[in-house]
Amino acid sequence: MKYSIKVNEVTKTSDNIEDLLDKVSGLIEQARTYVKTSVNTAEVYTKYYIGKYIVEYEQEGNVRAQYGKQVLQELSKNLTARFGMGWSYPNLKNIKQFYLTYKKRLNTDISVVGKKANQWLANSESSRCQCFKLSWSHYLILMRVENSDARSFYEIECVQQQWSKRQLQRQVGSCLYERLALSRDKDEVMRLAKEGQTVEKPSDVIKSPLTLEFLGLKPDAAYSESKLENAIISKMQQFLLELGKGFLFEARQKRFTFDEDNYYVDLVFYNRLLQCYVLIDLKTDKLSHQDLGQMQMYVNYYDRYVKQDFEKPTIGILLCESKNDALVELTLPKDSHVYASAYQLYLPDKALLQAKVKEWIAEFEENNIG
Repeated sequence: MKYSIKVNEVTKTSDNIEDLLDKVSGLIEQARTYVKTSVNTAEVYTKYYIGKYIVEYEQEGNVRAQYGKQVLQELSKNLTARFGMGWSYPNLKNIKQFYLTYKKRLNTDISVVGKKANQWLANSESSRCQCFKLSWSHYLILMRVENSDARSFYEIECVQQQWSKRQLQRQVGSCLYERLALSRDKDEVMRLAKEGQTVEKPSDVIKSPLTLEFLGLKPDAAYSESKLENAIISKMQQFLLELGKGFLFEARQKRFTFDEDNYYVDLVFYNRLLQCYVLIDLKTDKLSHQDLGQMQMYVNYYDRYVKQDFEKPTIGILLCESKNDALVELTLPKDSHVYASAYQLYLPDKALLQAKVKEWIAEFEENNIG
């Protein structure tokens, strides 16, 4: 089917686009002259209100989809001629989508044109800063996260941990929200969207699987535990990002001697939020009860001979290709702080993880009702 635009609609575009152009140009000029705020803050709020004007213009004129495209193309042409690069049609589409994604966040209805720049940007600056705390590049990534709870989680974590654009992109791509959600009960999943990742107890630092695609190891290739360890050491910054909040690296192959025998812990970390040591042993073979018993011995040694009185009990994590929850439960006491966590060398299937989270929450709610 071919689409046609009525002549009077074309006339409306050329006549009324000037009003939209004046409003958008006023915003841009004001943002450029305001020097007291950061460039990122000014850019985000400017683009939010540009998106607002575009949407309001289209809604008032009952703009059809193909007609709306013409509006953005014409606006892009004029803005580029007046202000230079940065106002392409795809960019204006992103600006419009940004407003649609976050339109409930700012309810202030201000008439920007005619106000001085510093009056607009300085007005309620503190309240605005509570609304948007990240750069435009970060919001370009966030607004593509369809699940609003996941989007809120990533924004909170990004602000708290000061993720770069690349780090945020990696965390979204590795489905961090879904992986954390699957290791928590429903109430804690709800907290993820409102508070981000809270670290209050040992299980809060456990995620399964741990995604280690950044190591560059091929999933189908044979590799030793020492090769896996070397790869982690060479990518320690990325590994700490994947571990999560509060982790500090202390040592590799940490030796301790007990009853004249030497033992070596693959990786030793300290979590400043939990105030405890975190010991990690790497396993490329099938997890066994001997592995669990050995890690429990490592944890016991640290609790008795290494940790200070003010510190919390040591956590032990066996990082393995595949874990066996039944074996862990049967081997270890219920109050043990030893965990088995699976790892994978590739990014997870996002659709599969999202489906699992929905299924898990639905099952949880059904069981509670019953």
